[in-house]
Parts: sequence; structure tokens; C-alpha cells
Amino acid sequence: MRKNQLGSSELYVSEIGLGCMSLGTDEAVATELVSEALDRGVNLLDTADLYDEGRNEELVGKAIQGRRDQVILATKVGNRRVPGKEGWIWDPSKSYIKTAVKDSLRRLNTDYIDLYQLHGGTLDDPLDETIEAFEELKQEGLIRYYGISSIRPNVIREYVKRSNIVSVMSQYSILDRRPEEEVLDLLAQNEISLIARGPVARGILSDGGKAKAEKGYLDYRQQELEDILVQFAEAAHGADLSKTAIRYALSHAAVACAIPGASSLDQLRANIAAGDMPELTTQQVQTLQTISRANRYDAHR
Repeated sequence: MRKNQLGSSELYVSEIGLGCMSLGTDEAVATELVSEALDRGVNLLDTADLYDEGRNEELVGKAIQGRRDQVILATKVGNRRVPGKEGWIWDPSKSYIKTAVKDSLRRLNTDYIDLYQLHGGTLDDPLDETIEAFEELKQEGLIRYYGISSIRPNVIREYVKRSNIVSVMSQYSILDRRPEEEVLDLLAQNEISLIARGPVARGILSDGGKAKAEKGYLDYRQQELEDILVQFAEAAHGADLSKTAIRYALSHAAVACAIPGASSLDQLRANIAAGDMPELTTQQVQTLQTISRANRYDAHR
């Protein structure tokens, strides 16, 4: 498995990581998936305190016991649950972040987090206070580096300008090319990496994707997605579609890692096998871009 430097950090992440949100809540299943991923060279595991109300962090923590030194452990903060109430509220305050990190460390059963990410963000946040919280956590040794998980270009620009983030996690695929317009080049110029989530677009960009196109995707409707899949298969020239989709997400120099989710061993192995494929050529990337739209961020600029 190839490894890429994450931004300007000392972290080298497998180009294919594991998005842990899809692990489920069964400990045996989650442990098997995480163990298989590590055995096959994956080292970036991405979770969040929000997933399954903290259960996901607990499962990941149990699954990596005895193998902590093999893992780049990433989790997220900012969505705070209020006891006795449904759902959660957004809280990027310094006081909450510095409290929440201790809960994540406990659930993950570790004394440090490799990559701590703000799980969202708006321009109305107390940005300096939020950044100060992450910087203090670094100084205290509770986290090694920090980043943000965001699809908002204006928010990303502010953190690039004002903080020491090493990564931005954002949705990126052949069907969601929004980062190409405003984000990827900006990150590359500032030695910050993109971690690409959703590279297979909920499974639509796969050999069985037609069955998953019914609900549409972003502003694509079912028929349009089905037409794209036909063109995608032609452009792939017989290559596995999901592997090709993952390689597309890795094709820009700013992208250090793609993190498809996996809820079964077959899915996991198929995702990891994308690491055995050659990198796409410039011509292949351009061909794939002709079958989809260079969509834009509208609501969150």
C-alpha cells in the first residue's frame, strides 16, 4: 500500500484508508473489518464522536488494541449531544473541544489522537478560539495534528489562512467534483492534504451502481446517473468501476488519502485492491471528467 505525507505533518497515511462510520455496532464484525484493513496495509482509520453516539469510537479503540503503533487514528469533534434531548447541537467552543477530546481518548482507549478534526464549521464560529483549542491540545500532547472536515470553501480558506491544519476532509468523487474548483489547488499551494470521503458516491460508482441510483445523487437524477454509468464503464475499458472511482479521487496532487466505507469484508477488500491499480493518466482523468459535471458549491460559499 502506497503511503503519502499528510500535509506538512510527519504522518504518512495509506492512500486508501477506512471510513469507520459504516462498521456498524457489532463488536465482532467491526474488529474483523479493522483487523483485515490493518493486515492489508491500511493505516488511517477515521471515526468521530458523533457516530453511533460514541459507540463507533469505542469499537475502533477495542479493535486496535495491541496494534496502536500501526494506526494513524483520526476522529472528529464539534457536534455536542445534550443529555435528555434528541440529536445534537453545534459547539466549536474551546471549552467544549477541550472536554470532548478527553471523552474521545477514553472511548478510543488511547492517550493521544493522531489527527483531530473539527467536524464541520461556519464563518459564524469563534474561529480564533476554536483554533486556540486545537493548538493547546497539540502542546499538551493529546493530539499530534489537527484538521477540519468541511465542504465550505469560505470556511476552508479561513482555516488555511489562520491555522496550522494539515488536512481537510471533504466529499470528492467523479459525481461530486466541487473541490476541484475552489479547494484542491488552494490546499496544494499551502501543503495541506485533502482526505477524500465518498469516492464511490454511496456505491453508485461501482459495477452494481445502477441499483443504487434510484434516489439520485446531489443534483443528478436516476436516469442521468444510469447514463453516466454506461459512459463510465466504457471509459474504464473493463477495469473495476469502484477501483477506478477511488483512483480518480486520488488523482489530484493535493489528495493524500481516500476513505471509502466498508460494512463487509468483500467491500473492504475491493476498496483496498484499488491500491494495486496504477495511477490514472492525465488523459484518463480528463476522459472521466467529460462524463460528469464540474459541479459547484452554491449554498456554502
